[in-house]
Amino acid sequence: MTQRLKSFYIEKIVPELKEQFKYKNIHEIPRIKKIVINRGLDESCQNSKILEVLYTEIKNIGGQAPVTSKSKKAIANFKLKENMSIGMFVTLRGEIMYSFLDRLINLALPRIRDFQGLSVKSFDKVGNFSIGLNEQLMFPEIEFDKVNKVEGMDICIVNSAKTKEESLFLLKQLGMPFKL
Repeated sequence: MTQRLKSFYIEKIVPELKEQFKYKNIHEIPRIKKIVINRGLDESCQNSKILEVLYTEIKNIGGQAPVTSKSKKAIANFKLKENMSIGMFVTLRGEIMYSFLDRLINLALPRIRDFQGLSVKSFDKVGNFSIGLNEQLMFPEIEFDKVNKVEGMDICIVNSAKTKEESLFLLKQLGMPFKL
């Protein structure tokens, strides 16, 4: 079963992109390659129970198990020991990626308090888009009762566009809410 957003991309957005930017080859048309959900951990996350809850939250939000990043060396000023968990990330591709993007656009972002839209300044030179979220409570997978600590996360949408304009057009057509 093809994801709803993926079939919408293939049927509607690909012809619009081809017409708008005059692509000669179908492989030139921008597509989303992957989505990376990243969460850094502070010193209060040294507790294994809090770490387990944060791990489960990212797993529920992303739909697959995250990878935990560990420190390479100890730094006393930051109360950091060697091989201590300092972050976790999950890389989404394929059907899971389109499922997450659909839930992000249609369910999570509208649930943010006082949401005015995403900034267009969040694109890098190549056209990848990054979002920083302050809390995880906007995702429907998170149960309010089980949240011990409100933690933010970064979401990076990596695509094959060559310019910011192509990437912006692609994400707008997918339904990403940008500020005017």
